[in-house]
Amino acid sequence: MWVRKCELDAETDFRPPIPTMIVSNEEFVPPPQTPQQKAVEARLLEITDRQASRLGWSRRRFLTSSCGTAAALWAFNEVFGPFYDVHAAEIEDPKAFEERWPKDQFIFDVQTHHVDIAAKWYETEDGKRVANFLRMIRGRSGTKDPLEQLNRGHYVKELFGDSDTVMAVISGVPSRDWDKNPLPPDQMVATRQFVNDIAGSRRVLSHGLLRPNLGEKEFAEMERQVKELKIEAWKMYTGAELGEKAWFLDDEKVAYPFWERTKKLGIKNCCVHKGLPLGAFNEKACTPHDLEKAAKDWPDLNFIVYHSGYRGSFWLGQGTGEKVVDKNLNDPQEIPWISDIFRILKRNPGIKNIYFELGSTFAQLSSTNPERCCHMLGQMIQTAGADHILWGTDSIWNGSPQSQIERFRRLKMPERLMEKYNYPQLTDEIKNQILGLNAAKLFGIDVNEARNAIRTDKLSRIKEEYRRDPSPSNTQYGWVWVGDGTPTIPVGPS
Repeated sequence: MWVRKCELDAETDFRPPIPTMIVSNEEFVPPPQTPQQKAVEARLLEITDRQASRLGWSRRRFLTSSCGTAAALWAFNEVFGPFYDVHAAEIEDPKAFEERWPKDQFIFDVQTHHVDIAAKWYETEDGKRVANFLRMIRGRSGTKDPLEQLNRGHYVKELFGDSDTVMAVISGVPSRDWDKNPLPPDQMVATRQFVNDIAGSRRVLSHGLLRPNLGEKEFAEMERQVKELKIEAWKMYTGAELGEKAWFLDDEKVAYPFWERTKKLGIKNCCVHKGLPLGAFNEKACTPHDLEKAAKDWPDLNFIVYHSGYRGSFWLGQGTGEKVVDKNLNDPQEIPWISDIFRILKRNPGIKNIYFELGSTFAQLSSTNPERCCHMLGQMIQTAGADHILWGTDSIWNGSPQSQIERFRRLKMPERLMEKYNYPQLTDEIKNQILGLNAAKLFGIDVNEARNAIRTDKLSRIKEEYRRDPSPSNTQYGWVWVGDGTPTIPVGPS
């Protein structure tokens, strides 16, 4: 059955800083906890109780500290192999971890979300259904409405307080009517202004929402979003039918007039949801097969593939918990739907305007199968180049992105994979490109100028104050599957 992860966490003081279960926001069926994830949990519990006792700390304090993060990485290595660069001293001494923490890393997250909880639409019948859906993801925390955990204030805390993110793009979800959208374009832009006004510098950029399947009447809305709202890029959902047919990037009648308008309006970055075929989405339109022709026909536009086209959970039971294993998973190099993009790029080496965005995909693979994660990154670098991969986390749907940042910083390419497949090592240079420098280039951000402004802005001062007594929750929000994969976390205090 499906259970809210935050409710499981509420029953225990053992909350791993790196997820040991895949959490779904209903974009996919959450798979059961794997035997390896259960083993990581058990090993981390042993380390936690020993080290917390030695330090005179509670479990919670240890697990929310840098020592807890190091212990989680260590436990992953013991179960999966040495995929993460972590030293034993970091488990015992917070200063040892801090010494290896990059102090000036430019982390630019191009996929972030929250909802506008003040919208009157939530009082309507349709709005109440969406609000209840969002409440179910987060669960109730004391007397507070769960929606408050998805508001702008919480967005700032989890993104800029509890993580090392320094810039972000606020994104949205599709709808036919803006008054029935949890964060329509006007509110995304309001969030951009809210955060940037607090900071006194440019911290957030905003997507606009593009809907070619609504026809030519959408041209006026395009112009409004670009000229009045000053949006910086499009977010698109080819699989969202919105009362019309789904659409495809390479449809000359439906999509191409919009690409022509996009060029005239001066927008270059077209961010498209591919993969993760939601229950309400057209699955065929979520596949990446329409990228090839569109990218060749429109070389001046950048097609940024959100989720990298990853189809999602390894287990494909349709909400029943049935275990259906994808036959392609027998080949560790094959990553469903992402490999289709690799094939497109290999047969078209001249295509340079397709980019991979890692939101949700890196989070899932790095915590369930680090080897497959390395295959994915290795092939991305081989086929597209390290400069064509963008950092995104899909936060704050499932909580703070800091766990993902730490995993990516410490991930290593195993020697055996480099020797057998000729993958490159994940060097600091490559990681810095992916974590932010690539996105900065695409969005025209002068990194040195941005760093200087951010270093002394008000949001940095607020964060410095907050870091003196931080309160990260170490929980994720969304649904997990329990049953034959029942988690091993202990209930009750230690």
